[in-house]
Amino acid sequence: MVNAILLFLAQNTRPTGQGPNPLAMWLPIILIILIMYFLIFRPQAKRQKEHQKMLASIQKGDRIITVGGIYGTVVGIKEKENILIVKIAENVKIELARGSVARKLSE
Repeated sequence: MVNAILLFLAQNTRPTGQGPNPLAMWLPIILIILIMYFLIFRPQAKRQKEHQKMLASIQKGDRIITVGGIYGTVVGIKEKENILIVKIAENVKIELARGSVARKLSE
């Protein structure tokens, strides 16, 4: 029985003179790249585009939360410097870079 299996394996592993099919050799790598694109890169790019759109739509009076976890209301915008003036408490205003806003809170 063992001899029959070894003989079968030896017959099927002999070179036939042709190289391996290039498509069959590259197919697993191509599939992995496609899976990574659809599961990782594409959704990340979509989230990043939505975040940029949200940052561009921030206006005076919007409630926001920063990356650092500070809640506040936008009371002014310096367009040239991309700076937001945010009121976080009574008589307390801070200047933040527009990119430091994590999200805009719905009212």
